[in-house]
Amino acid sequence: MNSPGMHYFPALDDAPIEALLDSWRTAYPRMGVLALLPEAEQGGVERLQAVCTRRKVALAGAVFPALAESGEFRTRGLWLLRFDVMPYVELYENLPHDAAGAAMAAEQIGSRIRAQIKDNNPQVTLFLMFDALVPNISTLLDALYLQLANRVHYVGANAGSETFQPMPCLFDNTRTIQNGVLLMLLQPHLGAMLAHGYDAPPKMISATSTEGNRIRQIDWRPAFEVYQELVRAQFGVEVTRENFYQHAVHFPFGIVRANHEVLVRIPVALEEDGSLFCVGEIPANAVLTLLEAPKIDSPYTLQTLVQGLTELDGELADSELLLFYCAGRRLHLGLDAATGELRQFDQLTRAASVAGALSLGEIGSSLQWGYPLFHNATLVATRLDKG
Repeated sequence: MNSPGMHYFPALDDAPIEALLDSWRTAYPRMGVLALLPEAEQGGVERLQAVCTRRKVALAGAVFPALAESGEFRTRGLWLLRFDVMPYVELYENLPHDAAGAAMAAEQIGSRIRAQIKDNNPQVTLFLMFDALVPNISTLLDALYLQLANRVHYVGANAGSETFQPMPCLFDNTRTIQNGVLLMLLQPHLGAMLAHGYDAPPKMISATSTEGNRIRQIDWRPAFEVYQELVRAQFGVEVTRENFYQHAVHFPFGIVRANHEVLVRIPVALEEDGSLFCVGEIPANAVLTLLEAPKIDSPYTLQTLVQGLTELDGELADSELLLFYCAGRRLHLGLDAATGELRQFDQLTRAASVAGALSLGEIGSSLQWGYPLFHNATLVATRLDKG
């Protein structure tokens, strides 16, 4: 559903896009747009860049596996989200994958962000869209927090292909990049809310050997061997190399933090040596648990999300919202149940428009001013028409 500042185009036709941009720019001479495209429309990025350049409209955007619109997942079309005044935007490509390089990149980014924050404004959000194949997003978030701390709220999502194959997925008016991040500094803005509805079972294990997103050993044994035993013991399901991809999305790991917050990590690949590759980093010696995804509490998740947004931003009726929905969550729940969550979110918020995308990992916190964390299987929502 369209609203004054959000418009969904079912097809990438230049004429209607140009007409909308002209009308927006007449009313808001300093405006810019955030564009969300589905993977199947990746070839339209250059056309969109050309249209925005001709119309002298600032552009930032990302390509996701699918879009969300009117309670449905869309594999075609385009969302354009208008900012009355285009915020500060940066594209960083070829992000370093080692700890020292990540610290240097965070220092560079942090210094530029600090220079853009107006008069120590407490209502500032750092909106990040990463290429999902950046392997050290959690490390980069940790390093960024050391630079910026609570000067900003943190929110974001991962773009790219649901096949996890390399693909340029982040862009502005002139560049399209991969292995990078697109940053937008929103001010005034109050941040976002995040929820997933998973509870941690009591049995805990330890990731005793890890490398980035890869778990090599659990409790000093081959990771897949332990994973098989846990799934068999807790849920009576036999996971083999042959059916791994069928079952793994339903039985993700949870990283249990000291404050009892659970970060979901979905295994997406099984290596020849028995190690498990997850979406998101696994810290060395992380305390893990095996989550029972079938018990995900969907009504509680949505109520928590909407209640948090309401407490943050006030009444949501007739608002303009941005929602990211995890692709792993959709895989687990199935298309019908995931679509049901989208529709229920629309109904609970009574928003004028909910622009959304299917994401490959999400960034945020369940608490305002919380530490920025990388998540799987969540819904992240923020309001764009009110600071």
